[in-house]
Amino acid sequence: MRCVIISGSPDTNVDEIKELCCPDDYIVCADSGYSYAKQAGILPDLIIGDFDSLKEELPADTEIVKLNTRKDDTDTEHCVMECIRRGHRNFLLLGSIGGRTDHTFANIAILAFLSEYHYKGVARNNGEEIRILNKGTYDMSGNKGLIFSVFPYACEAVNVSYEGAEYPLDSFTLTYNVSRGISNVFNSDKASITVNDGRAILLIYHR
Repeated sequence: MRCVIISGSPDTNVDEIKELCCPDDYIVCADSGYSYAKQAGILPDLIIGDFDSLKEELPADTEIVKLNTRKDDTDTEHCVMECIRRGHRNFLLLGSIGGRTDHTFANIAILAFLSEYHYKGVARNNGEEIRILNKGTYDMSGNKGLIFSVFPYACEAVNVSYEGAEYPLDSFTLTYNVSRGISNVFNSDKASITVNDGRAILLIYHR
C-alpha cells in the first residue's frame, strides 16, 4: 500500500491531490495538509501535527496524533517516521514543495533519508517532482517529452549516464558548483538514469 502524506505548503495544488491520490492509498495529513485534503474531498486515515497552522476543526472519525509544538522535527517528518513504524515503505509527499524554502529543503532531506534506508520516496507539487537517487539504474520510461534536471546531492560530484534523453550521457561527472545538469528532456518512451557514483537529486517537470 502506498502512503500519501499531504503537507501544508501554501503552493499546494488541490487538483493535483485529486488526480494523484488513489482509493487504496493510505492517506496521512501533516497538520494544515488536512485543509487541502478536505478541499480535495479526501478523508484521511491519519492526521498528525502540532496544529499550530490548522484553522479548521478536526474530523471526529479520523485517527489524530497531537504533537508538542516544541519539537525538533517537522510535522511531515513525524508523519513519515510514524508510517515507517506502521510498516509503510512507499511514500508520495504532496504539498511538500513550495512556500518557505527551508520547509522545502527539510522535505528534500526526508527524501534523502528514505532513499538511504531503501524506502521509495517521491515529492510532487504543481507538476514538479523531486527524487533522490543513490547508485543504481532507474527506469524513467513513460516520461517522453518531460524536462528533467540532475545535480549532485550531499556530495561534491555525481557520475551519471542517461539513455533516452535529448542529451545522452555516458559516465559523465556533474559537480556541485556548476549548472551543467539542468534542463534535459526525455525524448523516448524508454529511458533510464544511472548513477554510477555519488548521489543525485532528480527534478522532473510534468507540465
